Amino acid sequence: MRAQVLKEFGGPDNFWLETVPNPVVTQGHVLIRVAATSVNTVDTKIRAGLPIGPALPAILGADVAGVIVAKGEGVEGFEVGDAVYGCAGGVKGQGGALAELMLADAQLIAKKPVSLSMREAAALPLVAITAWDALERSRVSEGQTVLVHGGLGGVGHVAIQLAKARGAKVATTCSGEGSDALARSLGADAVIDYKAESVEGYVQRLTQGSGFDVVFDTIGGANLPTSFAAVAIDGNIATTNARTTQDLSQLHARALSLHVVFMLLPMLTGKHRARHGRILAELAAWVDTSKVKPLIDPHRFTLATAPDAHRLLESGDAVGKIVIDIDESIAA
Repeated sequence: MRAQVLKEFGGPDNFWLETVPNPVVTQGHVLIRVAATSVNTVDTKIRAGLPIGPALPAILGADVAGVIVAKGEGVEGFEVGDAVYGCAGGVKGQGGALAELMLADAQLIAKKPVSLSMREAAALPLVAITAWDALERSRVSEGQTVLVHGGLGGVGHVAIQLAKARGAKVATTCSGEGSDALARSLGADAVIDYKAESVEGYVQRLTQGSGFDVVFDTIGGANLPTSFAAVAIDGNIATTNARTTQDLSQLHARALSLHVVFMLLPMLTGKHRARHGRILAELAAWVDTSKVKPLIDPHRFTLATAPDAHRLLESGDAVGKIVIDIDESIAA
């Protein structure tokens, strides 16, 4: 099979398009003919040397959509020919989706939403599971006020839709021409230009100064104090980035709860993998009832041009998820 092989950690130039042996089907796993994959920020970090990646030379790519062409002993609920999607590789001990074939633990996948193309489905798994986990941990429910930082990012655009589907009133931060209309098209009730309005200003304007019941910070790091300032007493904060040193006195003073989401842990540890498959199966039903849709960047990439997809993500110029067509005959 053909694959993009990472020879050294570093920039996108370290990918090489090569012919490598096909994966061998093992117990509990399925072999997927890859139609499409998408690029996530963690993929670029692994490429640069984040120590959760597979040993070099490595095939990266966490998200996958495609067709099962073989299944191993013990696999139930899937048959050869099934169209599936999932976040199932590209980390330590596992091959990735930047290849024509991918071996995946059957617990990590689900049948693809019937209303989506393969390339649309490939855009969802990692970001959707992350958003799902964050909103579940922070107990988002009907009638609550929810603030999503970075609402037009990969995780953020799904979080807006999931929070809205749970009955919450959703605000989001973003900036740039056209961002207001795009965020509202995803279900946001209020859009905040974080460059033009202070935290105090939008908390007063949107919550009468009481703060949001839940803040989901998809940016994290230096942005966490902003989340602490925006949340209500007894509120919940979820973040995808807690690799930082912060003064937690605000959490203590207002009895706040902080939830850290690291959705790759089931792949890295082997624990709770089946939960990801269950989330994706439920998500597929939500997608097929028009509660969730992926936002996809218009640029097109193939297996041969996959390094350019990494470059686009790192440029900051993408709008929505960046998808790579691996098998163009079934990706569209």
